[in-house]
Amino acid sequence: MRAATPVNPSLSAALLICGATLCFATLDSMVKYLSQRYPVSLLVFARWGIQALILIAWLGPQVGWGLLRTGHLTSHLFRGAILLGSSLCFVAALKVMPLAEVTALNYSTPTLVTLMAVVLLDEKMTPARVGFVIAGFVGMLLIVRPGSDMFQGVALFALGAAWFYAMFQIVTRKIAHEDWRVLLFYPALVATLATSWVLPFVDWPESMDWPDVAMLLACGALGTLGHFLFLRAFQRAPASAVTPFTYMQLVWATLIGWIVFNTFPGGLTLLGMAIIAGSGLLITLYEHRKSRSATKVAEPTAVD
Repeated sequence: MRAATPVNPSLSAALLICGATLCFATLDSMVKYLSQRYPVSLLVFARWGIQALILIAWLGPQVGWGLLRTGHLTSHLFRGAILLGSSLCFVAALKVMPLAEVTALNYSTPTLVTLMAVVLLDEKMTPARVGFVIAGFVGMLLIVRPGSDMFQGVALFALGAAWFYAMFQIVTRKIAHEDWRVLLFYPALVATLATSWVLPFVDWPESMDWPDVAMLLACGALGTLGHFLFLRAFQRAPASAVTPFTYMQLVWATLIGWIVFNTFPGGLTLLGMAIIAGSGLLITLYEHRKSRSATKVAEPTAVD
């Protein structure tokens, strides 16, 4: 009897990434839907609180207090606070802006990481990096278009989310050698504890429908599943083979925005999204080829 043909690692990793980005895009669409009725801080608390509980139930029996064991506590706390800032800005932007546009602006993170690495990590700004950064900013301008209806104050929240996430990646570079379970758990824990302090001051709804409660639970589950699929993908194949597929999140966000919210990007916005995706992809591949050291590879660009 012939043995089963093993699945190509790169193919299986690509499928895992596509699944992860679908999880994130679906999560974002649910958050956008819920944001029309519930406060931003409540949604962020539920999103990370549920993920923290899932991680405790899943990883706690394996490592116990090892989830909290680290020699870089300050960095983990700072990293969690940064991710919380990114989440708050992202949800605030989703409340008003179309899903695809917010997702695309968040994908300017590789451009911002390149600039921050020059300032914070003393990396050199090569001609190639300059070109990628300029292209990324052109893409952002095509989406936001100062002077157009899209250029609202809330667009700054979308850019702020990208800036926070870029900082998150910079800090992650410095502690990337730590246990992946610790890296995964601390941001969820910090975000949950931080937002719990403001919940008493939130204007709570008088009641929540069960479908909305189920959707909140699904958000936490999808976020956890998306991160897990990402980790598995990058364990199976090198970053250079996997990273291009992270931009499937832009495709999912555009399709979901069109089907669920009846919004489809215009021509200039689509061009801006393509430029951001192209420049971000090229920056990521360029940096990966310049340094194949595992401790210097940035996190995947997909966001949740």
